[in-house]
Amino acid sequence: MKNTLNKKQLAVIAGVVAVGIVLALLILFVKPAAAPVEDAEPATAPAAGAQATPAEHVEAVKLTDAQIKASGIALLKASAQTIHTSVTLPGEIRFNEDRTAQVVPLLGGTVQDVKVNIGDAVKRGQVLAVIASTDLSDQRSQALTAERRLAVARTTFAREKKLWEEKISAEQDYIQARQAMQEAEIEQNNTQQKLRALGASRSGAGSLNSYELRAPFDGVVVEKHISLGQSVKVDSVLFNVSDLSTVWAEVAVPASDIDKVRVGETVTVKASAIEAQVTGKVAYVGSLLGAQTRTATARIVLANPKTAWRPGMFVNVDVETASDQREVKVAVAASAIQTVEDKPTVFARVPGGFVAHAVTLGRKDARYVEVIQGIDAGQEYAAANSFVIKAELGKSSDEAH
Repeated sequence: MKNTLNKKQLAVIAGVVAVGIVLALLILFVKPAAAPVEDAEPATAPAAGAQATPAEHVEAVKLTDAQIKASGIALLKASAQTIHTSVTLPGEIRFNEDRTAQVVPLLGGTVQDVKVNIGDAVKRGQVLAVIASTDLSDQRSQALTAERRLAVARTTFAREKKLWEEKISAEQDYIQARQAMQEAEIEQNNTQQKLRALGASRSGAGSLNSYELRAPFDGVVVEKHISLGQSVKVDSVLFNVSDLSTVWAEVAVPASDIDKVRVGETVTVKASAIEAQVTGKVAYVGSLLGAQTRTATARIVLANPKTAWRPGMFVNVDVETASDQREVKVAVAASAIQTVEDKPTVFARVPGGFVAHAVTLGRKDARYVEVIQGIDAGQEYAAANSFVIKAELGKSSDEAH
């Protein structure tokens, strides 16, 4: 019986060993085959993650209402507009010649003092320079002599009048005294008129020969051709003073576009150098064409309170053509268009900030641009100072990299 039990135990042990061998074979061959499948899943995971982000997704630029207000970002809604065809003409900012003056001496002499330099702001009547002039000294001496003669003549006339009224002297003496007084008055007025015509007072500042050059109006000294001790002649230009609160935008108009540029037409003046633009009206259109250029000159008077429009600056002038216009369903302000990744872009307002929308553009004029695709009517967008948002978007991209 005992031997039989031992055989059974042996059989059980053999069975356990056989099962172990089978399991070992499974571990060696079956599990390694499954391992590559498990390893393959992580390899495909990044691709799946990349597909989860749409290609058209654009990161939002977060700005609070306070930041939007502080940045001067103006908000408008995309809407239907009338687009006018415009003609763009080259131009240049120039001094307003109606408010520009050459300051010249009306007497020759030697420069005693120079009070201002180029770029100085001056007020009307402010002394620009002092010149010593012998001619002025003679004029003032004559004026002073005439004043004294007039004083004596008036005293003599008063005495002769009293004597004649008291029957002490003859009437002829009274008449002669009156005539002498009248002649002295004429002479005195004549000398005073000469001094006023020269822009000089009866007595100089400190001496009879001091001649003061004064500013004709409020403005800026834009040219200076004078130095201390210099000998100056009559009518030599010593200063140019210009009132820069207004300037001219002068445009060369080809003969083919003359009929499109008329006095009173609204135009938009743009300067790419300072990324600025302003609207104005055509004040003058020349009636003659240049012999060499075959163009006429048109002029727009621009307000220049901050002196941002500097003479010599090149500009482009957009002239709207009222005869060619079209109604479009969706349009945004021309100032709203920015370029992001080489695509025209509008920054649409969303809760908490803005999102860049790539847009397809159509017709445009100086004020509006048609949006064919990318923005819907009624969508609020950044119309002015949108470059601030573009800058913030660029900062976000740099930080992400």
